[in-house]
Amino acid sequence: MKLPRRNFLHLAAGAAALPSLSCIARAQTYPTRPVRLVVPFLSGGATDIMARLLGQWLSEQLGQQFIIENRSGAGGNIGTEAVVRAAPDGHTLLMAGNYNAWNPALYDKLSFNFLGDITPVAAIIRFPMIMVVNPSVPAKTLPEFIAYAKSNPGKINMASSGIGSAAHIFGELFKMMAGVNLVHVPHRSIAAAMTDLISGQVQVMFVSTAASKDYVKAGTLMALAVTSVTRLEELPNIPTVGEVLSGYEAGIWYGLGAPRGTPDAIVDKLNKQVNAALVDPRMKARFRDLGGIAMAGSPADCANLIGEETAKWAKVIRAANIKAE
Repeated sequence: MKLPRRNFLHLAAGAAALPSLSCIARAQTYPTRPVRLVVPFLSGGATDIMARLLGQWLSEQLGQQFIIENRSGAGGNIGTEAVVRAAPDGHTLLMAGNYNAWNPALYDKLSFNFLGDITPVAAIIRFPMIMVVNPSVPAKTLPEFIAYAKSNPGKINMASSGIGSAAHIFGELFKMMAGVNLVHVPHRSIAAAMTDLISGQVQVMFVSTAASKDYVKAGTLMALAVTSVTRLEELPNIPTVGEVLSGYEAGIWYGLGAPRGTPDAIVDKLNKQVNAALVDPRMKARFRDLGGIAMAGSPADCANLIGEETAKWAKVIRAANIKAE
């Protein structure tokens, strides 16, 4: 049977609209079952804590359980790959972070391309670090420390929680920009590194505010600078590294990612809920207690952050010739 042209055009237009209508319908009903939020590290760490805070919020707001799944190994690559290979339907998500931005430079061969295989959903929070020293170091300010380090090349030990950790990489950026030779001493954990720093076995470390601020307030450790762009409200007398080394900025950040091909409507729905969490008084209080700075924004903002961080840290890692063990 031959259709009149007008009827044919109506049918064609309706058919063309079906995919978009289907995406909208899926977003309206999403999630239809429990969601896996993959944390690419062991439980109990900072990444896990952030995921559980966010997962509880999303469970309450979206009416389905967001189940935390810890899949550790290879600096976050094993958990990340599990999300890359998952169905792009919003029911498997990734707790993303710095590790995803610098792992392509740390590891010679990865079986996925994070920038292309993960869809950015939302940036969540950034944690600045504090540059702390053992009180035995004869420097009370950052300029004094830089001068001391330049006059004692290779004699000052810089602790970290391991090769390729945030403390290590942020310290390497400092070494490059300050023109100093600090000896990197990797440890098996932050706790082990802090123990050696407090005892004076090592002299300097870049460490989170949550892990160090009590020691700083007690005088057990001395804070020289914070790594954020601006001074911290809770530590207003401590300058930023950037006040001495213009352009220096470093922080641990977390975001939410989904497999490539996840419908835009689902990404937007999740982004809206993450941004709502960042302004909720109860959630804001929890983030503030952890020393974090909220990073509300669009999926495009998250994508820009990841792109900028990937390029920035690749230069540092290659210049310092850092390779994952």
